[in-house]
Amino acid sequence: MANIALLNNVDHHDLRILTGHSAEFGDAISQALVFPTEFEAVSREYPIFFRKDDQDEFQAIALLGLAPRENLFLTEEGWDARYVPAIQQRGPFSIGIQRPEDGDGPGEPMIQIDLDHPRISRDEGIPIFLEHGGSSPLLEGISDALRRLYIGLEHNKPMFDAFVENELIEPVTVEIMLNEEEQVDLTSYYTIGVERFASLDGDALARLNAEGFLRPAVWAMSSLGNVEQLVARKNRLSGIE
Repeated sequence: MANIALLNNVDHHDLRILTGHSAEFGDAISQALVFPTEFEAVSREYPIFFRKDDQDEFQAIALLGLAPRENLFLTEEGWDARYVPAIQQRGPFSIGIQRPEDGDGPGEPMIQIDLDHPRISRDEGIPIFLEHGGSSPLLEGISDALRRLYIGLEHNKPMFDAFVENELIEPVTVEIMLNEEEQVDLTSYYTIGVERFASLDGDALARLNAEGFLRPAVWAMSSLGNVEQLVARKNRLSGIE
């Protein structure tokens, strides 16, 4: 069970964060949830696919590996990529909504911390707060990642609703031959249909653009070129040239 508390510079003034990436910190994963606010950065490094959650709603993932718990970007030195998905950047932090005492109003987003997270320390790592209580550069970076997650989560359903309305989402099966004997089939994924996207008329494109969803669609499509790089990475790590 997580031990969640609202972050503050009084109770948590001496807390430090163990940085870096490892299986111990939950980075041994083959896919990570990603959100519209980070599609551009994600698309430069990873393939973006769509899948359905338990509520039959679409969500986007960055594909990190081709087997369960296989993160091909996780090395002994850390995470080997220019961008780490925001959900993996956040560590023990999350966004919580603090409601007004009178219960009236939408509430204010606040940073929460899981005090039992393996990255938390009082002896090692980087301080969360500066000596006189201000936010450290580490916390500023975490705040940026949380902001991307918070805003991205708000945009997630409207984006997929727009994609569905325009009939842009289609199932995809990717067959990958790693060598002469080993094949990996990626199933139960969806993507933006290239032919359908190309057939959109000017009004549909204008609406998608006005809603802020045109570029995420393009980034999702362009990201699929990273599948080839993912296979090359796996073969290299497996000693296959």
